[in-house]
Amino acid sequence: MKKFISIHTPVLVKEITKYLKIKKNGIYIDCTFGCGGHTKEILKHLNKTGKLYAIDKDPFSIDIAHKIKDNRFTIIPGNFSHILQKFQKKNIKNKKVNGILLDLGVSSIQIDNSHRGFSFLLDGPLDMRMNPDIGITAAQWLIKSNAKTISKVLYEFGEERFSKKIANTIVKKNKIEPITRTLQLAKLIKKIVPKHKKHPATRTFQAIRIYINKELYELTEALKHALKILSPGGRLLIISFHSLEDRIVKNFFLKNSKAPYIPPGIAINETQIKSLKNIKLKTIKKIKPTISEIHHNPRARSAILRIAEKRNVNE
Repeated sequence: MKKFISIHTPVLVKEITKYLKIKKNGIYIDCTFGCGGHTKEILKHLNKTGKLYAIDKDPFSIDIAHKIKDNRFTIIPGNFSHILQKFQKKNIKNKKVNGILLDLGVSSIQIDNSHRGFSFLLDGPLDMRMNPDIGITAAQWLIKSNAKTISKVLYEFGEERFSKKIANTIVKKNKIEPITRTLQLAKLIKKIVPKHKKHPATRTFQAIRIYINKELYELTEALKHALKILSPGGRLLIISFHSLEDRIVKNFFLKNSKAPYIPPGIAINETQIKSLKNIKLKTIKKIKPTISEIHHNPRARSAILRIAEKRNVNE
C-alpha cells in the first residue's frame, strides 16, 4: 500500500458530538471511519467502559484506524450495509447501541489521491473503487457497457441532463482509444456540458462513483439494520452531500416517524394502536454547516446532517 498523506477536516464535528447525546459508558458506531476525525472526537467523550466501533471498506482508512491504540475502539473492515450481521458476530446486539453515525460521500484520502481515480481535477487511473481490491474499475465498466446503460446511470445517479450525449461520446471514444484516465474523461465531458457553477464533470463522476460502489444500496440497507440495533433513545445521525442521499435519509425518517391521522374525539381502535407502535423514530433536527465552517472547509458546503432518535415503544 502506497503511503499517502492528506489533510482531512471532518464536517460538523461539534454538532455530531452534541446531538449524539454521548453517554460516557455507551456503545457507538461510526459507520464511515474515513480519516477518523469523528471517531477521535467521540472517543474523547467516553469513559473506560464506553465502546466505539468503526466500519470502513477502504484499506487506506483501515490502515489509519489500526494506528489508534485504544481499548475502547475497534475497527471492522467491510461494508456498513452489513452492520447488523457484523454486530451480531460481536455479540452486542442484545446490549443495543446508543448512537450510530454515517458520514456519507468521499473522504479526503480518496479524493485527494490521484491514484484512486475519484477526482476530475487530478490525473490518475479511472478507478473510483472505495475498496480497490474488490470489483471492476470505472474504466473497465465504461468499456464493457453500452450507451443506454451508461446514460441511465448518469441520469439516475448524477441527474445529468446531458447523459445521452455523454454516454454516446464515451462509447465512441472507447472504440478508438480506451478511456483509462480521469482527465481523459473530464476533458471529454467539458466539450459536451456547458460550464456552470460546478465543474462540467461533477455529475458524471458522482454518478459513476455511486454506481461502482453501490452507495445508495449500501445506505438503504444500513438504515434498516441501524434501527434494529439502536436502543430506545439511541440517536441516528447521517451526513449526506447530495440530493439523492439526502432524499433517501429524509424519506426513511418520515416513513418511520409519521403517525397516522386520528380525528379528535374518536376512540382509537386496535389497528390504530398497532400503527402507533410502529412509529420507530422521532425526528430531531436538520442542520447545515455555518458560513464560518464552510469558509474554513469548503468541502462542507453541501453537507446536510439529519438527526433522529429511536422511540421507546412504551411512550
